[in-house]
Amino acid sequence: MFAEERQQLIVGLITASGRASVTDLAERFSITTETVRRDLAALEAAGSVRRVHGGAVSPDRFSTNEESILVRTDQRQPEKIRIAEAALALIPQDGTGSVLIDAGSTTESLAELLAARTAATTAISGPVPELVVITHSLPIAARLSAEPGIALHLLGGKVRGLTQAAVGQSTVEAARRIRPDVAFIGTNGIHAAFGLSTPDPEEAAVKAAFVQSARRIVVLADSSKLDAETLVQFASLKDLDTLITDTKPSPDLADALADAGVEVVVA
Repeated sequence: MFAEERQQLIVGLITASGRASVTDLAERFSITTETVRRDLAALEAAGSVRRVHGGAVSPDRFSTNEESILVRTDQRQPEKIRIAEAALALIPQDGTGSVLIDAGSTTESLAELLAARTAATTAISGPVPELVVITHSLPIAARLSAEPGIALHLLGGKVRGLTQAAVGQSTVEAARRIRPDVAFIGTNGIHAAFGLSTPDPEEAAVKAAFVQSARRIVVLADSSKLDAETLVQFASLKDLDTLITDTKPSPDLADALADAGVEVVVA
């Protein structure tokens, strides 16, 4: 295979998955890691990829990039629904206990499924004990506010327009005063060394408070978030109990998750 042809294939792989490691590319094309690095250097010079530690990412994948919640809601919907279905199975159907649902498009899918399940259960069995649901997300609160069987607690603060989530010191302080049974957390990146991260410092502060407050931490992250690093770290892998995703993590990330004792559920 000519170098130009191989490089075109590398660009296609990185465009499709968002990232590729040097070792994976070397194995895939049966070439040395030094050859892969030369290919990536040539592709970076052409503006086709951006090199990072251990591999390369799409050229538009910067640490501060963040799309609005309206845009993200329409992306990767089948994967997000599968992840949400796996997360829903962790919430007791008898309505007991308390859960925290972080802002995000995948967590919104969880809220949608939770609302549908609660409505169906109430229709069949009549009134059930209310499940306490805590959130700082306006879209999630709007979806759950009128559902029977759900006692909704909305954490206040300054609303960040891009994510429609409350942020700021008042939100952080409110999060520190609660102790939910389980928190379903969204993330913009989950990385073997850097842990969980998000582009905005105020969002990161709220997420960090959620992680420290809940008894059990379940992260919902589709495969585009795996091996990604964004600007601000808000948790280490050791802070997590479970990761629910839609594809098997890369070897480096899988090893780091196993070392941290994180259960990985591939939906």
